[in-house]
Parts: sequence; C-alpha cells; structure tokens
Amino acid sequence: MKTKLTRMLCILTILGGAGIARAEMVVDFEGLPTPASRFYNGNNRAGNDAYRGNYRVTGEQTSNWGTQYQQLWSVEGFEFNNNYTQFDGGDYWSGFSWSSISDTTTPGFGNQYAASPGGGSDGAGGFDNNGTYAISYGNGAYFNINPGLTLSSIEVTNGTYGYLSMRDGDGANGFGKKFGGDSGNDPDLFQVTFTAFDATGGASGSGSALGSVTVDLADFRFADNSQDYILNTWRTVDLSALAGAHSVGLTYSSTDEGSFGINTPTYVALDNLSFVPEPSSLSACLALSLGLLRFRRRRI
Repeated sequence: MKTKLTRMLCILTILGGAGIARAEMVVDFEGLPTPASRFYNGNNRAGNDAYRGNYRVTGEQTSNWGTQYQQLWSVEGFEFNNNYTQFDGGDYWSGFSWSSISDTTTPGFGNQYAASPGGGSDGAGGFDNNGTYAISYGNGAYFNINPGLTLSSIEVTNGTYGYLSMRDGDGANGFGKKFGGDSGNDPDLFQVTFTAFDATGGASGSGSALGSVTVDLADFRFADNSQDYILNTWRTVDLSALAGAHSVGLTYSSTDEGSFGINTPTYVALDNLSFVPEPSSLSACLALSLGLLRFRRRRI
C-alpha cells in the first residue's frame, strides 16, 4: 500500500510579499482502523472496542426500531457525526462512516460503503484501491471543525451504490430511476451541498449559516447528451468560501423525487480534507510535522 506522506504534514508556502508562513494540512483518513469487512459504521456492540478509540456517544433516542446512538468520531482536529441503531437482524446508520472497500460493480444497498472510483483518492488525480475514505449518508450529516482551522478543499465522488443506481436504474427492486431516462434526454441532476455554520452541530446546532458550496454529482442538463455525466472519479472541490465555519452540514437534492423524498441514494464519498491553521497554530503544526518526519525516518 502506498504511504500517503500528506497525512498531518505541514506544507509551507510563503504568501507573496507578506512574508507570512501558511501551512496546509490534509486529513486523508488513513489512520482509521477497519475490520475484516473493510468498513466501520459506528456499531457499538461488544467486540468492536478496537474501532471505537476515537468515538464518543453524545445522546440516545429510543424508537420502535431500537435505540439510536448519536455519536461523534474524531480525526486530526475534526469530528464527524454518526447515528447508529441496532435491532434484531440488522442495523441502520446515517451521518459518516469510514471505508476502504473497492467494489465498483455490485449494485444495490448491500454495497453502500463503496466509493465509485474503486478506492480512496491517491491525492494525485487517481485512486488507491487500499485507501481509506469517509462515506456519508443522508441529509443531516455534518462535521465539526476545531477553532483556528480554515477549510481549503476536499475531494468528493459518488458512492458505488448511487453511481450504479443513476447509471442503470434500480428496476423493480428499488426506487431510483436511470438518469436521462430511456431516451437520454431527461434533464436529471443530483447534487450535494456543503453549508458552513458558525457553531458546531451543522443544521441541527445552534449556529447560523455562513455560506455554501454545491457539487454536481450527476448532471444530465446538457443539450449535447455526450456531455452528461455521473461522477465516478475523485473531484477536488474548493471550500475556501466556507471560511469561519465551526461545522459543515451536508444536504442532497435530486430531480428524481417521490412521495417519500429523494429516490436517488443519498451517499457521497469524501477524502483528503485540506485545511489551514491560523498563524497562531503554526508553531504547533511545525513541531508536529518534525515529530512525524523523525518517526517516519526511524521506521524506514
């Protein structure tokens, strides 16, 4: 497996004429442990202690399905929400899980943890089929940002489940339509929007929205059908418009809707979340980078 040298490494650049050091750091999710299934969805049953070192439970809610645990898992200055419900015969989750699954061909809900390119981003326009990435499901997902950090960019793509649903349609066993329809002329559109809030908790928190960035995950609105696409490569998205965010919430929209809401599977895979510490954080950043470099040198 290729080692990602970008993880928690400060890349120093000099702002023109200002003489101020600017440090960019990257969360690539590679340090997160995965079980034999190659994904972790927040399951807090006995035997999963090895995967819960960065988890904390923030609340519980009882329903006819069972007890839902509201949770946050943390990595490198960020907290990602996860709602997990266990019941007889199965479980249910929303928010964020993490995965290293590389299945690009199996359709349906059973393959909900896979990214459509076939693995995590390698940070250079390709993918690493052993790489770890985050996968988000459902409206209401959010991640919190530690004070002193400013978002730069993130890499996004469709999950395999959603990609194949839009490409082929779900048929009699599902809800999603084939994008473009049989003629290819239906002007279908599937989007995810990242909205910045000035307090933790995303849209469910106490903060106000600061701004948003919308990404087209599939777009069939072109007059020339050959330009229509469903994203199945990693795309770098500029998040600098979300400056000042203490949390970022994810919401989806689709032209394929029914009486119960969006029919398109509402999944997006995320990798290489880049951010910049404020100047007061640079000393800690440099010390951390030097420590990591010494650690890596000892291991070589």
